[in-house]
Amino acid sequence: MGAAAMDWLRPEPGERILDVGCGCGGTTAELAAAAGPGGAAVGVDLAESMVAAARRRFPRDRHPGLRFVTADIETVEAVPGAPFDAVFSRMALMLAADPVAGCATIRRSLRPGGRLAATVFRAGSANPWLFAVMLGVAPHVGPLPPLPMGDEPGPFAFADPGRVRRVLTAGGFADVTVRPYDVILEAPDEREPVAEWLIEMGPAGAAYRAAATSSQEAARAAAARLLERFREPGVGYRLPAGIWLVTAVTAP
Repeated sequence: MGAAAMDWLRPEPGERILDVGCGCGGTTAELAAAAGPGGAAVGVDLAESMVAAARRRFPRDRHPGLRFVTADIETVEAVPGAPFDAVFSRMALMLAADPVAGCATIRRSLRPGGRLAATVFRAGSANPWLFAVMLGVAPHVGPLPPLPMGDEPGPFAFADPGRVRRVLTAGGFADVTVRPYDVILEAPDEREPVAEWLIEMGPAGAAYRAAATSSQEAARAAAARLLERFREPGVGYRLPAGIWLVTAVTAP
């Protein structure tokens, strides 16, 4: 889901790249490899557990061009390691409570003329598997939080491309573009593990983790039934996802 942003960014040897919402570090490692021995990549994430996992996966003694930091981009002045030549972000910007503040931090972390490439979800109708999972889980676990609406932080907070442009412009970026991409998430033909993966990554994850084992089993089975239309037996799942590719640059 970040391939379109990676292709647009085209990291060059020797560049310093920032990965916003790095998770467990896979994309950061890919950016560091593209930047080569003379470059570097810094991954930043709000979740300490994910940053810790990234550090275990990519220890500094074996990956000297990689660094991971825990930080809230909405509150820090700049990300440690700034200034950067470019910023990459995969499916993270729409989760910020104050996306203008987050984009302003990213802007301050870039050198003049730096570039940004990010992916975010489009509207919910372009991502039907997420609602299938929610409908399957809801009867079997505790109360679910209301699905964020409008500008509230959540999967579809950046569904309106006009809002995306306004947020990045207010954060200090120029030449903002928002392009639609349709991608397919492929998963193996393993019904319950796939159902659990999608539950965990979505809005129902917290309620699912807090539920009793029997309730979790029922939730997985129900979600798997509703995901059946995306499954080809013996082959696997093909989950349609509608995303925006968001690109911008800083003033030279």
